[in-house]
Amino acid sequence: MKFSLGKFTPNTLGGILLSLALALSIIVVLIALYFFIYLPKVTNHLESITVPNIEGMKVSELEDFLLTKDLRYEISDSSYSSKYPPLTVLKQYPHPGAKVKEGRKIFISVNRIDAPTVPLPNLIDGSVVNADAVLTSNELKRGRIILVAGPFNVVKEMKYKGAHIEPNVRVPKGAVIDLVVMDGGNGRGFPMEDMTGQDFEDAKVYILGANLNVGTVKVIGDTVGITPVILKQIPEPGETIKAGDVVDLWIGAPGTEPLDE
Repeated sequence: MKFSLGKFTPNTLGGILLSLALALSIIVVLIALYFFIYLPKVTNHLESITVPNIEGMKVSELEDFLLTKDLRYEISDSSYSSKYPPLTVLKQYPHPGAKVKEGRKIFISVNRIDAPTVPLPNLIDGSVVNADAVLTSNELKRGRIILVAGPFNVVKEMKYKGAHIEPNVRVPKGAVIDLVVMDGGNGRGFPMEDMTGQDFEDAKVYILGANLNVGTVKVIGDTVGITPVILKQIPEPGETIKAGDVVDLWIGAPGTEPLDE
């Protein structure tokens, strides 16, 4: 039995054109099936995953956590921050909230185990204000001010972890440096200011400016989303104090009653 195209036989022009049209139609259908059915299925077209926030997470927890999200990770570099424990995620790419495909690799920067070191700047014979600025610019922190008798109000000695330390000795970034400061010949006491009701940050400015030290800070109640104020202080207002004394503070929301201790 022979298949017939009617008057369009394979040997006629009409038959050739019809054959070409049929072949072209088949090609178009195959292309459509590939791009709109097969390819989207393979590449999860129009399906996406929201990248979670993994900054601050321990690296040891990442693999199991990301597997539940159908994601992977790769360590791209490392740096250091004193705000996070060692071997935690400092940065990530793509950023949290980004839309990615299943199986996407998240590149992370990890906090180093050991802090990089910096040379301790020479603060001797300089003012406390200058010492604060220099320490901050070198990613170091100022600790306690220890007042000693002396004719000038300048730094006499630097200490690290309670021991004397010389300039240019390398210390870890974020290290706390205590300063031994001469009192400028003024060893007399002065009355403690009443800081009750003041913003916590304003109170700290007064304490440090008076060459006092912030001691224990106790938070009373919930302070999330508010500016805490001073509820209680020791030494109490009007009490005679001297430069270098420690001031303990109780802070909380305005109107909160401090605990009696």
